[in-house]
Amino acid sequence: MFIANGKFVNGRIIYFGQRQCSTNLFPRTEFIDIREASKNVFHVRLNRPQSRNAFTLPLWRELRSTMDFLATYSKCRSIVISAAGKSFCTGIDLKEGITVCMDISRKSRLIRDLIAVCQDSFTSLEKCPKPIVAAVHNHCIGAGVSLITAADIRYASADAIFSIREVHIGLAADVGILNRINRIVGNDSLTRELAFTGRDIGSSEALKYGLISRQFATAEECLNGALNLAREIARRSPIAVQGTKLTLNYSRNHNIDDSMNFIRTWNQSQLQSDDLVKAALLKEKAHFDDI
Repeated sequence: MFIANGKFVNGRIIYFGQRQCSTNLFPRTEFIDIREASKNVFHVRLNRPQSRNAFTLPLWRELRSTMDFLATYSKCRSIVISAAGKSFCTGIDLKEGITVCMDISRKSRLIRDLIAVCQDSFTSLEKCPKPIVAAVHNHCIGAGVSLITAADIRYASADAIFSIREVHIGLAADVGILNRINRIVGNDSLTRELAFTGRDIGSSEALKYGLISRQFATAEECLNGALNLAREIARRSPIAVQGTKLTLNYSRNHNIDDSMNFIRTWNQSQLQSDDLVKAALLKEKAHFDDI
């Protein structure tokens, strides 16, 4: 594991100023790079560039283990997700399929279990209490859109293309996009149009609809923008930030009274920390402890 900053060179992220740190705590991954971009900011990068980061079962499992680790790692306060190579993600790797010969009933149960693994992988982003910023470039197709809709904030480069492509391959999208995107764009008619047709939308259209919140000229600028935002978030009280994310997520599925009770209970315990006192008494910017 390296702690580093980086930049784009010929379409690849090159890291510099690296220093070695212990890898014992970090999950072993083959298709995901995990780096601490700066203090308390972790950069998670999909790394199957030869397949344009199309998802396979091992990649889904690695993403889940990575997010589960960072969710409880006290040195992590914010996360940026990006991807190596020419595309952010081109969906599901169709070359990986169920080839085992079995009867219909057993195959059906296997498919259900596999779908659950994939769904839980993306849901781990929502369950992670640390804010997650997705930095998207070029293709973001199918499962790629499902991934970023589970993130908290989405940035994209001008060349980004988004599509709910599953209808093109005879599949109803089943790993989260149909369950999340309408809450993000707030337009049921648009959601159905995109889901029924699988048509592409560019980053300008995605910005207009609220799928992303900022657009950048290049992939490098997009990644830097996401990292800068993550650094700003990491400077805030982790108790306050994590409580805010948990409350926002809870509020999506509960009424106002239940949501108010949730934050009341949260602050009942969390306001006993020193963070509020530090912020109130110090004239300079407060520095908050890890949790």
